[in-house]
Amino acid sequence: MKVVGFAGYSGSGKTTLVEKLIPALKLHGLRVSVVKHAHHSFDIDLPGKDTHRHREAGAFEVVVASQNRLALMREFEQSAELTVHQLIAELYEGVDWVLVEGFKHSDLPKIEIWRASSGQPTRYMDDEFIVAIATDSPEQLPEATLRPVLDLNNPDAVADYLLNNPDRFRYCFEDRLA
Repeated sequence: MKVVGFAGYSGSGKTTLVEKLIPALKLHGLRVSVVKHAHHSFDIDLPGKDTHRHREAGAFEVVVASQNRLALMREFEQSAELTVHQLIAELYEGVDWVLVEGFKHSDLPKIEIWRASSGQPTRYMDDEFIVAIATDSPEQLPEATLRPVLDLNNPDAVADYLLNNPDRFRYCFEDRLA
């Protein structure tokens, strides 16, 4: 399994890039999963549906499955912030690539998403885990870098970078959960 993070400020284009990378990688016959960090309380379950009713009744976990999909909802009794490594461990082991959106402080190899128009600072100078920068304004990067600079608006080029550097993104559970 290979894992790559995408880190950037809100509105930088992380979700759009990840959304476009999924089909680009699938074209190569690869199975892709996504781990996304949510900052606030969120709900994917709809009020009135059986799963929502079970969860609201106090179930710790609700698994719903059909012949086409499986979903797991887990309700923490006390606030718990799982690490990105714990979340990756929850994924199906037959996946080829995991695209991680958010978790900007993690120790995963990451691609920084940066737009000069955002007015936000870059992170690559202070984060040793940033292995490349995807931007729409490479000429405005505040400091020269030896890291690859990728075209944020060309997801195929980002996919090519990932596919041409698989060893850099190889993930080993034993190393991460020990």
